[in-house]
Order: sequence, then C-alpha cells, then structure tokens
Amino acid sequence: MSPQDRLKGEFPFGGTARSAKGAPMSDRLRFDVLKRLGDFAFECDLDLPLAGLVALFGASGAGKSTLINLVAGLLQPDAGRIAIGPDVFFDAKERVRLPIEKRGLGVVFQDARLFPHLSVRANLMFGFKRAGARVLAPQVTFDAVVELLGLATLLERRPHTLSGGEKQRVALGRALLAQPRLLLMDEPLASLDASRKAEVLPYIERLRDEFAIPILYVSHSLDEVLRLATTLVLIERGRVVAAGSVAEVLALPHAQPFIGGGGAGALLFATVQSHDEHYALSTLACDGFTLRVPRLDASIGMRLRVRIPTREVALALARPSDVSISNRIEGVIDRVQASDMAGTYAEARVRVGPSAVLSATVTRESAERLALAPGLRVWCLVKSVALDAGALAAARGSVATPVALREPANDERLRVDDPPR
Repeated sequence: MSPQDRLKGEFPFGGTARSAKGAPMSDRLRFDVLKRLGDFAFECDLDLPLAGLVALFGASGAGKSTLINLVAGLLQPDAGRIAIGPDVFFDAKERVRLPIEKRGLGVVFQDARLFPHLSVRANLMFGFKRAGARVLAPQVTFDAVVELLGLATLLERRPHTLSGGEKQRVALGRALLAQPRLLLMDEPLASLDASRKAEVLPYIERLRDEFAIPILYVSHSLDEVLRLATTLVLIERGRVVAAGSVAEVLALPHAQPFIGGGGAGALLFATVQSHDEHYALSTLACDGFTLRVPRLDASIGMRLRVRIPTREVALALARPSDVSISNRIEGVIDRVQASDMAGTYAEARVRVGPSAVLSATVTRESAERLALAPGLRVWCLVKSVALDAGALAAARGSVATPVALREPANDERLRVDDPPR
C-alpha cells in the first residue's frame, strides 16, 4: 500500500492529548512519506511521541539522515504527509509545503557551521534572530544555555580558536536559542575524536533531562544510543523496522546485523542498592535479581541503565557453587537462534525477570550439548569485572521510563505509545 493510499484512512489531528493525570502530553510526529533518491527509495510510516531523545539508528545509507532532512524541509517528499501535533509540514494531497523557517525546528549537523567572523556570543545570538515571534516568550534563555553548555569562558572567542567539541557545544546552543519545538541532531559527534565525544556527551544528557525540548538524534554509534536514547527507531534500507524502548528494539532478531551480531547484549534498568567499601564493590537491584559491580561513584537509589554484552554471559544447567563469578542469575530460555552466518555460534535469550532478558552467545556445539531450548531453566553467570563504567549509564529523566515496543505489521502505521506518566 502506498503512502497516498494509507493516508485515506483516519488521521486524527487537533486538540491537545492529555495523560490520565490531566497533564498535557507531548506532540506526536506523524510521518508517512515516499522519497526517491536515484535508486534509493525511502518509504516510512511512523507515529511516535516527541519526548526525550529519539535515536535513529541503522547501517550507513539506511535513510536516517533522509528522515531528518525530510522533517527539517531540506528534502521534499514525493508523496505523503508530515505533521507534528496539529501542524502539517507537508501534505502532497492537500498541496501543503511549510517553509523551513516556519517549522520551528533547530538543527545541529556534523559540522558546527559557525559564522567564522562572529564571536561565540554573536553566533549564539543569531539563534534568537531565527526564533521570530517565539522569542517573545522564550522557553530557553541565553543565560540558561551558557550555563548548560559551559560556554561562559568562550563567549568572546572566535570559532577558529575553539576545539571541535567546543564548536559543537556552541552550535547546539545556537540551535536551542532559536526556541525550537523539536531539535534535530544529525550525527553531531561523528567528526569528533573519542576525547571530544566524551566532552560533549554529558551536555547532551543534560539537555535531554533538563529542557522540555524533544530531540531526533541520528547516530552510527551504539554506545551513544545506549547512553542517550529514550526511544530507538531502527531503520533498514529506507524502511522503519522497529521503534520502542532501546532494550526491546536491540533484543529483536533483525536488529542483530546492525549491532555486530549479538554484541549489544542486554540493556537493563537498575538502582544502586548499596556499596561495599571493604571489597570496593557496589550492589545494583535489578528486576528480580541483584548485580555486583566494581565500586560506583553513585548515590544510593540512583537509577542506572546497565549494558551486559552477550560475550560476558555464560550458561549453566545447575546453580554453580565453586566458581569465582558472583553474579549467578536464574532464568528461563525464551529463544535460541544462530548468531553468525558460519553457524559456529548460537545466541540464547534468557528471561531473568518480568521485564529483564539476558542474552548469551555460546558455540553451537555447547548449545546442542546442553540441549538449550525454549522453556529450559538455566543459570546466567556474569563477571563483575565486565560491568565497568563503560557498561553503565545514568538513567535520569525520561530515559528512566521505558516505552512500549512496536513493530510494523503488514501496512499498518508503526505507532509508539506515549511513555507512562
């Protein structure tokens, strides 16, 4: 079914959606378009809440930047419709084509694109000039942006004196001061080395948590997605394959080719329960079990997201007693499947809690020897040393609330529900 045909059905707009508590809900992005670029056909039918940070993830050339450019108005669809809340950006049938400057969006690219002849202060103030009437009731102030992004000492400098990370922070500040209803970030860290990425990431986290500005974020980096995303949209060959919580989307079988086989592993939510100063370990309370990890510089009760790679999980049919691994978690196998083209390895998904699933990569020989199959009760062994700082990320604000997974069925619109409030 074409985008035009699907759009003949009900497409509710107007009014303000409200939660059960009566608070206004976020705007929704309704995006149903067809765009051909040479031999590449981008056809997407997506409906999702604009809240927190929505990561667009997939292989190079999948269509992530195409989606961003279509929303921004930098590309025009061949057919279909794009709308945020009640505002229609594009409608081929109704001949609606809202100009870029009237969409109320902020855009940050790989290249900071600062004005070289202007100071940092003047570059930031250019954002206000782009805000139009929105500047009369700003949701983001100059002082708030300078504080958020740590720009106070840079205000009188010129772009050529800034590092790559500093330039991107200024570009982000300029986009925020345009008072956008939605911030589009197209691989903003791709041109930075590891140290500069580490410099900028905390600022994006603060933006996500402290400002009520939704973000569409394109990235090739799984680590960035795991650290930043509230919602994950997986794109393959110009189609949206799945959208929902990061943990659920990454666990899908068809997500594996884009994350290096089973390399992503499980993504769990946990709370810091206690610290053991004698052994320099911390205990995390997860969904029905606990994890012991190297000592964290985190307060009791802090919410975390924990990434457990499949290669760090071993399986046993009985509870081991005389082993050095202290994290021994009982569960039931959900699924066993091949995890490489050669047929050497298999991946077992083990449900260890009501909403927690671990994945383990084993050789196919081991899978057959242990007779691994759905319904089998096993023990998952996870080394504490595998759960270092690189596997942990703070889950503040909207990131601490997973959203429900949706996969496309036939030609139905892929809709992601609003996160619970």
